[in-house]
Amino acid sequence: MMSHKTLLRTGPLLPGGTSPYGPLGLPGADGLALPSGFTGRVVARSGQKVAGLTWHAAPDGGACFPDGDGWIYVSNSELPLLGGASALRFRADGGIGDAYRILSGTDLNCAGGATPWHTWLSCELGHRGRVFECDPYGVRAARPRLAMGRFKHEAAACDPERGVVYMTEDEPDGCFYRFRPGDWGDLTEGTLEVLCDSGRWRVVPSPAALLQETRHQVDDARRFDGGDACHYAGGVCYFTTKGDTGLWAYDAQTSTLDRLCEGVRAITAAPSGDLYVARETTQIDVIAPDRAVTPFLRLEGHEGAELTGLAFSPRGDRLYFSARRGRTEGSTFEVTGPFRG
Repeated sequence: MMSHKTLLRTGPLLPGGTSPYGPLGLPGADGLALPSGFTGRVVARSGQKVAGLTWHAAPDGGACFPDGDGWIYVSNSELPLLGGASALRFRADGGIGDAYRILSGTDLNCAGGATPWHTWLSCELGHRGRVFECDPYGVRAARPRLAMGRFKHEAAACDPERGVVYMTEDEPDGCFYRFRPGDWGDLTEGTLEVLCDSGRWRVVPSPAALLQETRHQVDDARRFDGGDACHYAGGVCYFTTKGDTGLWAYDAQTSTLDRLCEGVRAITAAPSGDLYVARETTQIDVIAPDRAVTPFLRLEGHEGAELTGLAFSPRGDRLYFSARRGRTEGSTFEVTGPFRG
């Protein structure tokens, strides 16, 4: 999903001010405090049935895909050895028509990312983790894309303008990578590169990391404190670092990197160009293209939970996310309302 507007490329973020949606109201039955005109609901809970499927524990990264008059929301599971990913198929009226697994038996599937050709990249966080390309529609079997490297994969974000996939690494001295496939749309072969202190990209000699881990193969590779979520919009790849809760912006047009703020864990973009960021607390803020930062929602009664899997429906009128606490509790929410177009 491409944004119509993008964040201004210079200047600080501007917290405070008036939200484009007005103040938050009182929390409803599910604990959601939302602006006037917005409603929310829980669409799935870990360990409970939804459309015949037992929804997975530890819901993490997610994305939406078009499906005729409806759409599909895919969610990763950050469970060891039993992780994988599941999908919810929504009808045009918003009802859930089906739920099914699209990946099983993989390890610690974290933030992941969607491709422009409507597949899901489910990233493994384990040692020498892999990227699996999955079919959100549940027709084709998932396939590992080993040329994308073997490391603690957290997130992936596709840049169709340059034909690369950016990836984050969840290590205290992790790196920021990009994968350049030989043919855009086919991730079976290509070149893995790492961002360096010089601002240039250098080739990782051995993506399979059999003898030396990928982050240690290039001497001047730039280090980040626990790469986390990642999202590309309008020429910029935004990513977060969990160790220092930073929000970063890599401007692919100018090859420059900017640290925007702290206290952010997950991120997505709306068609309006607004960024939606999940805070360390159970709050989601909106960052407008003019860099104003204001609250969009707050989740009460879920203290200590992490908000993950932010994603907009294809029409941009619904926002999905999960609230997870530990490896067992997890609820996946839908917020509907007059989002800016």
